[in-house]
Amino acid sequence: MDQFIWCEKYRPKKIDDCILPKNIKKFFNDVLYNYSSSNGELQNLLLCGSSGTGKTTVARALCEYLNADYIIINGSEESGIDVLRTKIKSFASTVSFTGNPKVVILDEADYLNPNSTQPALRGFMEEFASNCRFIFTCNYKNRIIQPLHSRCAVIEFNIPKEEKTKLASQFFKRVREILTLERVEYDPKVIAKVVEKHFPDFRRTLNELQRYAVSGNVDEGILANYQETNMSNLVDSVKDKDWKKMREWVVNNLDNDPTTLYRKIYDTFVPITNQVPQLVLTIADYSYKSAFVADQEINLVACLTEIMASVSINE
Repeated sequence: MDQFIWCEKYRPKKIDDCILPKNIKKFFNDVLYNYSSSNGELQNLLLCGSSGTGKTTVARALCEYLNADYIIINGSEESGIDVLRTKIKSFASTVSFTGNPKVVILDEADYLNPNSTQPALRGFMEEFASNCRFIFTCNYKNRIIQPLHSRCAVIEFNIPKEEKTKLASQFFKRVREILTLERVEYDPKVIAKVVEKHFPDFRRTLNELQRYAVSGNVDEGILANYQETNMSNLVDSVKDKDWKKMREWVVNNLDNDPTTLYRKIYDTFVPITNQVPQLVLTIADYSYKSAFVADQEINLVACLTEIMASVSINE
């Protein structure tokens, strides 16, 4: 069946087609070269980084290139230890009839139970080491227990500052190709604005553009939803202890990535207060909680309320 969701329909099938920093792309190409040229072994891998940066795409591309037999387990949906005893064990314990490698991709592994499932995986990785490899993907590597870190090659999908412009430009070009294939009319300036807002979350960018492309046209009419985060309004509301105004700011800016949003708050408030330690502890606490909470709005309002109550803003 044809894929309807663009981020799946146009998911890269090869490492060379992935938009990645050159050091990460080189690492994975070296993995493939060494495996092919010397009949080498695939390592267990832990791929970590923010949402939509290509971790799962790379894991799948590796498996496809190696003609591996692989399964994908979504840790956010199947986080309990039962998934080990059923799906993973039955897959990992059997030998591939084709002689190709077997790989378990544990997607969103940071949602796997750290008290039961993750510790049990240590034994599985050792028990089936001769037959199966594991690739973990996660947004928050601190939520993966250390014994799993030590059993994997850890690859962080971070984009160096000096490569951001180049990679954003590559993705801008890729997005325009997709829109052309989908026969969607668009304004290049608007597309650039959408890419700039959500970069490096490629998945979010495509999902947003597909949503707006339903009418067959993506033009400046959507720009009202893509205004830059207005930090000066937030500073004024915190300084004036205007809780209502602060909450309105939160509602208007909640579509931003939480990690990016907390970083902007940090960068904005550190230069204008003498109570930096208290500010940093508060932001760090709520930024960490944002990975777990059910309601991001309440968490962010709570963070800013605490800053409002405990941190003085310089005039």
